[in-house]
Amino acid sequence: MIRKFRAADVTLAVTVDGAPATGEVTVEQRDHAFLFGNIGFELVAHANGEERQDRFAEQWLGLYNFCTLPFYWGMFEPERGRPDSERLLKAARWFVDRGVPVKGHPLAWHTLTADWLMDLPNADIAREQVDRIKRDVTDFSGLIDMWDVINEVVIMPIFDKYDNGITRICREMGRIPMIRMVFDAAREANPGATLLLNDFDMSAAYECLIEGVLEAGIRIDALGLQSHMHQGYWGEEKTLETIDRFARYGLPIHFTETTLLSGHLMPPEIVDLNDYQIPEWPSTPEGEERQADEMVRHYTTLLSHPSVTAMTYWGMIDGGWLGAPGGLVRADGTPKPSYDALRALVKGEWWFPPTPLAPDADGRVGFNGFLGEYAVTAAGRTGTFHVENPGEIAVSVAL
Repeated sequence: MIRKFRAADVTLAVTVDGAPATGEVTVEQRDHAFLFGNIGFELVAHANGEERQDRFAEQWLGLYNFCTLPFYWGMFEPERGRPDSERLLKAARWFVDRGVPVKGHPLAWHTLTADWLMDLPNADIAREQVDRIKRDVTDFSGLIDMWDVINEVVIMPIFDKYDNGITRICREMGRIPMIRMVFDAAREANPGATLLLNDFDMSAAYECLIEGVLEAGIRIDALGLQSHMHQGYWGEEKTLETIDRFARYGLPIHFTETTLLSGHLMPPEIVDLNDYQIPEWPSTPEGEERQADEMVRHYTTLLSHPSVTAMTYWGMIDGGWLGAPGGLVRADGTPKPSYDALRALVKGEWWFPPTPLAPDADGRVGFNGFLGEYAVTAAGRTGTFHVENPGEIAVSVAL
């Protein structure tokens, strides 16, 4: 099923100086079309030369081809008018220079928003939110052309853990006008950007919100679904049922935030995951084996559904959210079984390694490979090509 949606039977015609290639032709995959992502928060300091994390960077780049960087307003601009743009620009450039596209997360969210908004009247808060979006989307255009525009709108106007400026204006404006305001600002700043609506609420409430947004004529480029599984792996049936419910809108689906634990699970009676606060949450050997198994099952399930185009895991190291042992690498830098298991898929079973092929009289070779970027070498020359669609395709490369 995965190869039906994610791979193609390729007939590749290679010419050298205009004549069909003779002798050996070597084909190898260089990148996946599917976005295998993780957060890059831990590498911001490395990218800025503030600390060296060469081994961790190598592990990250050895598995992932898509990065999410943090734009939480309260951390990004704790003092009004002094955003942390330069550090994030360097981090984004570090990833892009290594062939990794970057998404910014998030432009609007009631949690971790700027405290100084509380001193402003609602009209000024809304104006600051729009200005913030236009500034950051413009400043990062060309490096970051994908954004989680607004996060967790289902709960936003009724969020009651603490007062904040974003909940205030969403309560006054309403969810759909709020979404229109922030999407319009982001679209104006970068018309070519991919803009996401993102939420953790997988209930019918999110479906109703999406339907209202689309009915209002607001353009969404992709839907973000969160899947922090601190209370246990969803399983294949629930995962596919969830994807099917949101696939009916005809939009690409990104699993934007996923966690699978390698320690004990959070008790099922906890309703708000943020309420579970414990001093230590260690990874365990049995938990690590379970995590590896669930990692393989979850990624296999996602790639078996054609609507899913991206998957971002929430942290290479433990403590990505709520201090939980959700990472793929231990504190001492050694990979957990989940890292090796996922890499065996992404760069193994789902990867086309350098493979020598014998061309026919017309310089054609055939292979089955996952969608993505490829290189072909013949007569000492190398060219690149893309496999973009599943099924049977024909590609020509002139060397």
